[in-house]
Amino acid sequence: MNAPFDTSSAAKLAGARDADHPVQVAVIGLGYIGLPTAAVLASYGWEVCGVDVSESVVETVNAGGVHIKERDLDRLVSDAIESGRLKASTSVPTAQFYIIAVPTPLTHDNRPDISLVESAARAIAPAVSKGACVILESTSPVGTTERVGHIIAEQRPDLTVPVLGEQSGGDIGLAYCPERVLPGKIVHELVKNDRVIGGITPECAARAKGLYTSFVEGDCLTTTARAAEAVKLVENSFRDVNIAFANELSVIADDLGVDVWDVIKLANRHPRVNILQPGPGVGGHCIAVDPWFLISSSPDVARLIRTAREVNDFKATYTERRIRALLDAAPGGKVALLGLAFKPDIDDFRESPALEIALKLARTRGQRLILVEPFAKKLPDGFAGTGARLASLDEGLEQAEIVVVLVDHTAFKHLTPEALKGKLVFDTRGMMKR
Repeated sequence: MNAPFDTSSAAKLAGARDADHPVQVAVIGLGYIGLPTAAVLASYGWEVCGVDVSESVVETVNAGGVHIKERDLDRLVSDAIESGRLKASTSVPTAQFYIIAVPTPLTHDNRPDISLVESAARAIAPAVSKGACVILESTSPVGTTERVGHIIAEQRPDLTVPVLGEQSGGDIGLAYCPERVLPGKIVHELVKNDRVIGGITPECAARAKGLYTSFVEGDCLTTTARAAEAVKLVENSFRDVNIAFANELSVIADDLGVDVWDVIKLANRHPRVNILQPGPGVGGHCIAVDPWFLISSSPDVARLIRTAREVNDFKATYTERRIRALLDAAPGGKVALLGLAFKPDIDDFRESPALEIALKLARTRGQRLILVEPFAKKLPDGFAGTGARLASLDEGLEQAEIVVVLVDHTAFKHLTPEALKGKLVFDTRGMMKR
């Protein structure tokens, strides 16, 4: 990371600090995005207050600690707290900028739940003063930034909230700027990646851009709030559709009796073909979730995106069925499932297809399951009483007749077909082929 942003420059942009309003930026939500964002802003000279409903999270941060694992984050938070530029609170302060970074999960029927965004807007409204700028970063359906504005307007009739379609106006700024970071590289990518900043008005976009250009080394591109909301959803839907092609191709290859890894490798020698690598499904808090936000907004026309989601969800079911067939082919034998995280070399299990597969198998075959996850000290919730157990790689390989690669962690990449000779092997990642 480059040298922190000059404090005097930050103060000049945000407005002079005073004893009554020492906070320049309030970050609402101290999760995977909010806490790194707050710490990065503090390292670039801003006076930041991170707000969270969890008292334990607030206490941990104020003590200079972190409640999530992310590369370089512990040092960054510790330094920010020690410098006095970062503090945490359960109350929303008066600030010049507000960044909303709360979760937007899916409901049981795959519809976006923006209730936490709405709660954040209601919490901000009493503290907002004229000249402040409210920025939504949470992944949201198109139109959510306007919803934030409506909530503030309802609670603060003394303020004029900007209106979409107008060039300027309003007592506050209102904008949308989605995060674009990769777990494991969040701190680095918050600074290096381009940002798309959508304003309710061009004036709002310019105001929000002033904050991001103070620490972002990538390009800061402005557009409308609705366009920026769509950009975030389109980016991850594009990736989901392309992964779905690879995953469906792997199922077709099984049906045809050909090696999918060879097929992809050779097809990619074509100068205009770039097929991705298949896996046991799609996980994480973005790619497996965001397409549903687009689908819910335009359910009658988002046909390809819906089908891609269904293909990727089915791949986990298909993988589970294949593992059950292997267990049936080795009566009484144990299976070592390598990896539970949603991607390699992280401890994040959100929406993980590997975890989903393991949990479903554990319900009926738990006594035969050996789970190998180098990034877990204990099994995630759901395995209690099933008989499934966590073991080291060496233990798993020694005791299992079947080995299934679900996540290609670096810790597994030394494995070769020769090392697993005599075992039934199912490599869902093509790790040993590559």
